[in-house]
Amino acid sequence: MAATEHRAAWKTLLAFAIIYLVWGSTFLAIRVGVRELPPFLFAAARFTVAGAALLGWMMARGESLPNGREWASMATIALLIFVFDYGLLFWAEQRVPSGIAAVMMATIPAFMALAEIVFLGSRRLTVRLAVALLIGLAGVVVLMSRSLNLGGAAIDSAGAAALIIGAVSWSVASVLSKKLPLPGSKVVSSGAQMLVGGLMLALVAAGRGELQGFHPEAVSRGAWIAMAYLIVMGSIVGFTAYVWLIHHESPTKVGTYAYVNPVVAVVLGYFVAGEAVGVRTVLGTICVLVSVVVITTTGSKKLA
Repeated sequence: MAATEHRAAWKTLLAFAIIYLVWGSTFLAIRVGVRELPPFLFAAARFTVAGAALLGWMMARGESLPNGREWASMATIALLIFVFDYGLLFWAEQRVPSGIAAVMMATIPAFMALAEIVFLGSRRLTVRLAVALLIGLAGVVVLMSRSLNLGGAAIDSAGAAALIIGAVSWSVASVLSKKLPLPGSKVVSSGAQMLVGGLMLALVAAGRGELQGFHPEAVSRGAWIAMAYLIVMGSIVGFTAYVWLIHHESPTKVGTYAYVNPVVAVVLGYFVAGEAVGVRTVLGTICVLVSVVVITTTGSKKLA
């Protein structure tokens, strides 16, 4: 019995380490890749391969393919998550440091809370929640404002706007996923969404002319390693660990990755990529993370 509990404890620790460290490090891997690879083509390769691998694995285990209505639902969600969220994230990281990109994407819980208030009615706009949202907004303003004398340059406006659009898109997709028909298996659903999203990203890449003049032989080994890391560790291993944790730990505990990932990304960006971390970055990050912690620890309440 003790040996079984010991093995379970190690599995839990390993799974948390993966979603904390691996997912936190993916922002740096994206930054490394987009220095040489066209952003939408890069994202397309990551999610097409990872989605096909996950979906193929589940089919080999005897799972059924989604039906027509489920494919239509997943296409809608894939458009919002993979094209508008991840596509814009990859594009923005050409302009924004990886650590800051992670902090900006950490605003997703704030937008999700707003979506739950406006569209689902599953939250009330309490004083606690309103203060948390304002603190998160203040963090974004700190990172973007050129008028605040905090030292260090404000982040690129176009990159910041892309990241905010991406965060909003993810939030809308999360709301829709609670209303649209999706496969019962979370792995099947996510694998199919990755595959469809990857194919959509490939179309965007082609439409933007990213295939023209792209020469794979000119891409460095480091960029290919970044892509392989994102496919295997970021998507396949990371998601598998996340699904395992969802079935073995409380959603509140698993959800802590939302405020650990940005810290990991900022630290890695500083020590590995030499990204600047000044007063502006620290203050903006603290504001956003405080907002995320308060929002994610505030329970949803149905309106009477």
